[in-house]
Amino acid sequence: MADDQGRPVAFALTPGNVADITIAIPLLEGMGCPKRLLADKAYDADRLRNWLKARRIKPVIPSNATRNRPYPLDRRAYRRRNMIERMFGRLKNWRRSATRYDRLAQNYLSAIALVSIVIAWT
Repeated sequence: MADDQGRPVAFALTPGNVADITIAIPLLEGMGCPKRLLADKAYDADRLRNWLKARRIKPVIPSNATRNRPYPLDRRAYRRRNMIERMFGRLKNWRRSATRYDRLAQNYLSAIALVSIVIAWT
């Protein structure tokens, strides 16, 4: 997760065979109440959209191609998602986080946290 400035805020590590959307709601519960959530098509699920609607968070998520009736998309707000992609690019500039040399998940998350502190600080 990233904030509106593109700074890393929250992390969760999932196994390679698990979709990232499974951890989206627990990560959002740990954060404050944002005005909107920007995400890509992988997060287009009714369960997540209903959860966001119940908390008055506007989903800025493009509809999946398999939807019969796509949800409207605020394209102007969705353009800001490139900040998130740039955050991931800055994280991958650090060799240790890009290649994941650490075998233990705890060590890898610790390295990501340290890199995130440096990124947010500079």
